[in-house]
Formats: sequence, C-alpha cells, structure tokens
Amino acid sequence: MRKFFAEFKKFITRGNVLDMAVGVIVGGAFTAIVNALSNNILKPLINWILAAILGGDSLSEIYTFLKPVYADGVIDLAQSIYIDWGAFINAIINFILIALVLFCIVKAINAANEGVAKGKARYNPLTKDEVKSLRKEGRKDAEIIAAAKEKTERLAEEKRLADEEAAKNAPKTEVQLLEEMVDILKAQQK
Repeated sequence: MRKFFAEFKKFITRGNVLDMAVGVIVGGAFTAIVNALSNNILKPLINWILAAILGGDSLSEIYTFLKPVYADGVIDLAQSIYIDWGAFINAIINFILIALVLFCIVKAINAANEGVAKGKARYNPLTKDEVKSLRKEGRKDAEIIAAAKEKTERLAEEKRLADEEAAKNAPKTEVQLLEEMVDILKAQQK
C-alpha cells in the first residue's frame, strides 16, 4: 500500500502532470476571456457591419431555412430545420482569437527558452556530453555544478594567460614605441 501511494505521489508531483493541470485551468479561464471578447466586443462590431450591409440586426438572425415551420404566422425556430450562420461565424471568430493568442504565447515562450538556452550556454561551460558522462559516473547535481565551476575557473585562467601572451607578442603601438625611445634617450643622457 505504501508503494502504491509513493508511486502515486511521484506521478502527481511530476512536472508534466502539474503543467497539464495548470494548462487545463488556465485554458478554462482563457475560454471565458475569449468568449467575452467575442460576444461583447467583436460580435457587436460584426453585427453593426452586417446590419449596414445586409439589413439584419445581428449574427443571431442570419439563418438559411431548409424546412421552416410556422406557428401563428411566425417561424418557430425550435421546430424548423435551418443553418445558423451566425453561430458558425461566431465559432470561427473564437477559433481565430484562440489561435492568435496561443501563437503569441508559444512565440513568447520560445523566445524565453532561446534566451535561457543562450544564457545557459554562456554560463555553463560543460557540454551536454560532459554532463551525460558525469551523470553516468553517478555524480550528483552538486558535483556536476562543482565540475562546471572548476571548468569555468580553468577556462578563465587559460583566457587570462592567453591574453597576457597576446599582449606580450602584440605589435607595439606608436605611443609605446615613443615611450621606449624617450626611456632610451634618458638612459643615454645619464
């Protein structure tokens, strides 16, 4: 029984399960926002445009009747067979809005991930293969971090030595040559 609950705890605390749960909850809230935007802002604008073009009052009045049923001289929508173009147009608007917002969210997440990857590449001197090798050796995260710090320090020291060597071997500037000439002349005058 303990093993069962331990496995359940491991499953429920996995990142993917929690991410999925958060995604479902946010998706439900997001649907309410998209519906509000569609029904309260976009639909009235479209209704206004359609009223100007078609003379109808709203999306809810755009029907194509396949089999109209009349009750007291008025079409009974509950008994009639019809195509509800307004509901279809509204569903298209909702789809486009959701797709647009999801595209923006994915684009932002991808940009953030690229930034993180660039940051990791800049600050983590260990290659993926080196990290895999250390993990295969059974090293813990703290040991891998220590190895990364050691490599960073070693690379910094190598860079410092290379910079010093380059400075020694670099051609002298005009100012340095003039300073050397002045020193030589001063030494000869003494």
